[in-house]
Amino acid sequence: MALARDAVLWAAENRWLREHLPKYRFVRRSVRRFMPGETLEEAIAAAKRLQGRGLPTMFTALGENVIELADARRVVEDYREAYDRVAAAGLDTEFSVKPSHLGLDQDPQAALANLEELAATATEHDNWLWLDMESASYVDGTLDLYRKLRAGHPNVGVCLQAYLKRTARDVDSLMPLDPTIRLVKGAYREPRELVFGSREVIDEAYRRLALLIIARKGPVGRLALGTHDVALIRQIETDVRGRDGFEVHMLFGIRQADLLRMAGEGYRARSLISYGTNWYPWFMRRIAEKPVENTLLALRNLVARG
Repeated sequence: MALARDAVLWAAENRWLREHLPKYRFVRRSVRRFMPGETLEEAIAAAKRLQGRGLPTMFTALGENVIELADARRVVEDYREAYDRVAAAGLDTEFSVKPSHLGLDQDPQAALANLEELAATATEHDNWLWLDMESASYVDGTLDLYRKLRAGHPNVGVCLQAYLKRTARDVDSLMPLDPTIRLVKGAYREPRELVFGSREVIDEAYRRLALLIIARKGPVGRLALGTHDVALIRQIETDVRGRDGFEVHMLFGIRQADLLRMAGEGYRARSLISYGTNWYPWFMRRIAEKPVENTLLALRNLVARG
């Protein structure tokens, strides 16, 4: 299983595959399991359907590692328009962004200015801005951006990854800020020395981090359990004797029936909807979460392509 996951994550980073695989219809058909479409309009339509069933959402415009700061500025403008559009539609939809999509590789100060602008836009709409976490080499830069944003904006959150050995220290360093954190297990191909090696150890690290954050967070900070592991969520609920200290975030199209059921049971729940044309690396990381099952899905789409 670990070898299959590593192979899929290698494919996510391979430039030739990134350029050629998205051209195949069976790949494009497979990606529809994880996103409603490539356009903001399709994301809004999906969010309206889910809100009608009592489930709020979060949007991410797919993309990372822009080449020019001008590209990052276009991303900012697109997100500002998206904030306006979801407000006009009356949607309970928050936004999550990748720092490398906003210029972190080129100029951290420019990325911070872009994020400040989006955080201010979120405030105007009584909304939230979340920072996604990327691979391990981005953790320090992303946390630095988050600390600077959080100083002036209580309505910002950051993603942390439980499979990184450093994350407990990062949580400790953030707690004085009363942070808002989405805790995920982790989905990047990292050097072995940086991550916990087995699913069982990662799950236990996740549980302990969640309990630590719940015990120490203040009145503003939120904790989102960003996992599809329902059994782990239930275990954390048992450990803290209730569900008031956390909310549940799951990706669109993955265990959606479970998420809807949990929302109906009174959990604070949110479906994370991605859209955009730059979906290949993100899609491959979703495949890597369950490489055998999701590869079989792609193969079925290949057989059915006619």
